[in-house]
Amino acid sequence: MLKKVTIFGVGLIGGSFALALKQAAAVSVVTGVGRRAQTVQRALELGIIDEASTDIASAVKDADLILIATPVAQTAALLAAIQPHLQPGTVITDAGSTKTDVVVAARAALGNKIHQFVPGHPIAGREQNGPDAALADLYVSKKVVLTALPENAVDTVERVAKAWQQCGAVVHHLSAEEHDAVFAAVSHLPHLLAYALVNDIATKPHAARLFQYAASGFRDFTRIAGSSPEMWRDISLANKHAVVAELDSYTAQLAQLRTLLVNEDGPAIEAVFSRAQKARLDWIAAIEAAEQRPSFEQGGD
Repeated sequence: MLKKVTIFGVGLIGGSFALALKQAAAVSVVTGVGRRAQTVQRALELGIIDEASTDIASAVKDADLILIATPVAQTAALLAAIQPHLQPGTVITDAGSTKTDVVVAARAALGNKIHQFVPGHPIAGREQNGPDAALADLYVSKKVVLTALPENAVDTVERVAKAWQQCGAVVHHLSAEEHDAVFAAVSHLPHLLAYALVNDIATKPHAARLFQYAASGFRDFTRIAGSSPEMWRDISLANKHAVVAELDSYTAQLAQLRTLLVNEDGPAIEAVFSRAQKARLDWIAAIEAAEQRPSFEQGGD
């Protein structure tokens, strides 16, 4: 049981974390802090948090765990503001989609208190934002990646891991560098592609006609373009080098496909499509197999 959890950012990610802990009876009091008074007030009305605070010192006082669930560009400033009031028994974690930049910011902001910070990233979300989008079951059977630091004590990491497990999540461990390389390929690049495609269609003179005939394939492919532009701007810039490398790789794939089309090389085009189809079917089968295994058998490292 966590006596007090303080959450900076009480929207989808932070709000769902609070609701999940409450549903699991794993926390006594949740304190919410946000940039916008109306957002925090709405979280209070919805029962996501038990108390709202605008004063960082009182918000983090006696907290067992602090979660920073704001856009990654805000993390450095929040850690610097928290640092003077951070008590020895408190553990901080975050929910940012990039990790190497967060670790650099944390070291600069926290100094000799860096051992109290465990970077994290829940692999879950929706296109909706704000407290009204929060779900108590958002993290059930979803992965949460922790990128623990050398300075972290085992019980410090365990406190964060246990909180996510009580939300129903499956905890995995990577280094910050491994995390950013992986998610540049499978998360950050797809978001850029979805935004670029919708933007391309939207800026054509006959955009309305094109959207009129766009069906489920277009909708499914571009679903993530409905995500927060502010958040994905910050993520893209924070993981710039890895994302650019993935963009270059994808651009090369498109160039290859273009050449095959120009040359009307049907067998080669089909071979590319077949490899992609097989890879996706294998991936889906692996996901389904993992979901059918008991939780204690699922990988954590």
